[in-house]
Amino acid sequence: MASADLSSKTSELFPKSVLATHNSKDDCWVSTQERKIYDVSKYLKDHPEDAERVHALLDGRHGTDVTNVNLSELSFTSGDEYLVGYMATEDEEKELLSNKNHKVEVKLNEDNTFDSTTFVKNLPTEDKLSITTDYERDYKKHKFLDLNKPLLMQILLGNFTKDFYLDQIHRPRHYGKGSAPLFGNFLEVFTKTAWWVVPTVWLPVVTYFMATALMNMNGLFATFLFGLGIFVWSFIEYCLHRFLFHFDEWLPDHSIFFVIHFLLHGCHHYLPMDGYRLVVPPALFIVLCAPFYKLVFAALPYYWACAGFAGGLMGYICYDLCHYFLHHSKMPPPLRKLKKYHLEHHYKNYQLGFGVTSWFWDKVFGTYLGPDAPLSKMKYE
Repeated sequence: MASADLSSKTSELFPKSVLATHNSKDDCWVSTQERKIYDVSKYLKDHPEDAERVHALLDGRHGTDVTNVNLSELSFTSGDEYLVGYMATEDEEKELLSNKNHKVEVKLNEDNTFDSTTFVKNLPTEDKLSITTDYERDYKKHKFLDLNKPLLMQILLGNFTKDFYLDQIHRPRHYGKGSAPLFGNFLEVFTKTAWWVVPTVWLPVVTYFMATALMNMNGLFATFLFGLGIFVWSFIEYCLHRFLFHFDEWLPDHSIFFVIHFLLHGCHHYLPMDGYRLVVPPALFIVLCAPFYKLVFAALPYYWACAGFAGGLMGYICYDLCHYFLHHSKMPPPLRKLKKYHLEHHYKNYQLGFGVTSWFWDKVFGTYLGPDAPLSKMKYE
């Protein structure tokens, strides 16, 4: 597979399987940040004096991704002379396999970079949402958080103003592989939740309450209350997202509250493509859900409450799964507009578009994120 003409501002995409074939000292490719693939063996032909040091750094990882290896001292990553192309995303790999020539191109900006921290009128293409932020360049430019280090302590000790924190936390970065460190210790595991945990934990609860209702009351009325619960959840979803998760205007100007804001929702806006911080951890959901549970069972007869609560909980499950797949799946045609709508909340205007499973309440309350909506302001560069 020949490499593309790099001077044309387009470069060839390669699947992992091709990268893996270049796995020897005499024929070595590696992929690094921003999905870039370099021909190390070509570099070593020009710089044989570096051979021992390079192979020691790679430590047998020829033909693999070496994002976490410190190659800063080696000049082959500083320009495009040894750049072969770019690592294909999952969707791009499918396109490669379905293309008879097994070749497609990735198009870059004029300066070969993509700045996710700039709000844009038109949503970036999905391949750009897979490009890893250059940690060092981002920190040098914005003077905010260093993605090489645990984030929470930086927020706590950063001495940021409220305006600066809110400006920066809503401008997306892409960590790349895995999840950025929040604590940097054993607590890290408690900050991550896989999407499948949500239905695994909560569907049995929905089943229990709905079965209890159906066994003790009219089935049609129980079904009506179940549907009503889903509808009420859609309103709760909107309110939680707009007034609790985005309590930006009411955020006290103190680092302790910045940490709370970050843990609640700021982390998601700062790193929107982190697949393990897209759904609500069960422990946090219990805290958020408890007041609604008590209200429903205090206000309604018990079996009515069972049906309504089951519907509301089902609505929540649909919301969290929808949220995950809007970020990480190629949606079927009926849902593509919804995917675009939600991603524009991240990359265009975070002060509009609070609905996730629908934009119904956004239209009711005047926060609909339409094609002509303004961009969120960027105060600090």
